[in-house]
Amino acid sequence: MATSGSGPSPRTLPPTPPTANAPPISESPTDAVIQAFAFYLFASIVVASGVMTIASRNPVHSVLWLILAFFNAAGLFLIIGAEFLAFLLIIVYVGAVAVLFLFVVMMLDVDFTQLRAGIAKIWPLGSVLALILLVEIVLAIGTWSAGKIELATRAAPTRAAESNIVALGNLLYTRYVFIFEAAGLVLLVAMVGAIVLTHRTRSDFRPQKVSDQVRRRPEDAVVNMHPGIGEGVEL
Repeated sequence: MATSGSGPSPRTLPPTPPTANAPPISESPTDAVIQAFAFYLFASIVVASGVMTIASRNPVHSVLWLILAFFNAAGLFLIIGAEFLAFLLIIVYVGAVAVLFLFVVMMLDVDFTQLRAGIAKIWPLGSVLALILLVEIVLAIGTWSAGKIELATRAAPTRAAESNIVALGNLLYTRYVFIFEAAGLVLLVAMVGAIVLTHRTRSDFRPQKVSDQVRRRPEDAVVNMHPGIGEGVEL
């Protein structure tokens, strides 16, 4: 039996990491109120923006409402811990797709009055599809609530000390690295193919010759003709 000061001090064991069965960390009532307020704020703006996207008569305004809906949907993803989906929604959908929609709508001269005139013909089919989507949403919500897994675990199943982006990066660049590289190769081939199809030589139009246009003189471009009365002009 070791006495004080005569033997080595007992070694302290490191704290055990929390396991999956450990009880969740308790949150203060203030944090719960802030989370609930942020969720209802983002969710209400998303629903309102979606309604205005469909109800707006101006297509430019519809795209702007769609961008607002994307931003607030990204906020909802951040609340549930899916940071990658939030950044992907902003970078890809807002930064590329929605802006592309906006420029296409603003640059193309589309007769939206004529397009709206044909809505009455497909209104029954659209109503059936909307009803099917509503039933699917109700079933998905019921299935989601039927499990016993916590919301944070179902939305972003990662460890507490690891963010969603880090976990996804570890999977992409370790287990699925060859599939990831193959997908990048497919996109590269598609990009090269689009460039080749765009710059192919065509024989059905006359190419522009800049040297001939530079050497052209004003007297060669305009010719004064003095046809007689009742006579035409030969070209």
